[in-house]
Amino acid sequence: MTAAVLPKPQPAAVPKRLKVIAIASGKGGVGKTWLAIALAQALAKFKERVLLFDGDLGLANVDIQLGLMPRSDLGAIVEQNRPIASAVTAYAPGGFDVIAGRAGTVALAALAGDRLTRLADDLLTLGESYDRVILDLGAGVERTVRQLCRRADGCIVVTTDEPTALTDAYAFIKLGLTQAGITDFRIVVNMAGSIGEGERTYGTLLRACQSFLKIEPPLAGIIRRDARVKDSIRAQTPVGIRHPDCPATTDVLALARKLNALRP
Repeated sequence: MTAAVLPKPQPAAVPKRLKVIAIASGKGGVGKTWLAIALAQALAKFKERVLLFDGDLGLANVDIQLGLMPRSDLGAIVEQNRPIASAVTAYAPGGFDVIAGRAGTVALAALAGDRLTRLADDLLTLGESYDRVILDLGAGVERTVRQLCRRADGCIVVTTDEPTALTDAYAFIKLGLTQAGITDFRIVVNMAGSIGEGERTYGTLLRACQSFLKIEPPLAGIIRRDARVKDSIRAQTPVGIRHPDCPATTDVLALARKLNALRP
């Protein structure tokens, strides 16, 4: 078997400000969609115009977590060849817009490459009228995930301290780097027992990336484990609205501030 050809190591670059942010993970259950929603609400709180796109093709649930009943969704765009702007739904409590997906639709998950490219092009054109576009991608390393991730300015990879989550996060980074040419990865450790534990989890993933991929993806943020996160999901309300002073909200706001502080 021929080993994957890795790009030559490059000097660490100054992180750039990301306008189009892909949020991905190697596996499900790490809180990826929850983080996408919480980050959209946090950025909107800082007076940014934010569009949240549910790109989990086939297993979409952003609308469910927000209690939204959109008049149109990604399925209608694809099936009826409608303009992507027609699927934008305002989420007034959070101050951001949403393009909902459609759960259980195999046709979306199996979109042909040219159709997916056109969809991504239309999304980026629509995104020009926003300060920030957040792509909530499906878990795993499937073709559709890699193709959408490639169109973003950078990718936030969400992991936890579980060995399977770390292994799959590493696999996602490796395939994104070697097969999709993605180079801007940033790590968020979710559900950490403490900041120190989150730093140790990040260190484990960082060492693997340094040793085998010759890259050093920076730590974007640590979100502490917080029982109020589950409460907010059950209430179909972003945690920053339902529990504005809890540790998880504080950590997401810190992530948003860090993203805002980076140079244009």
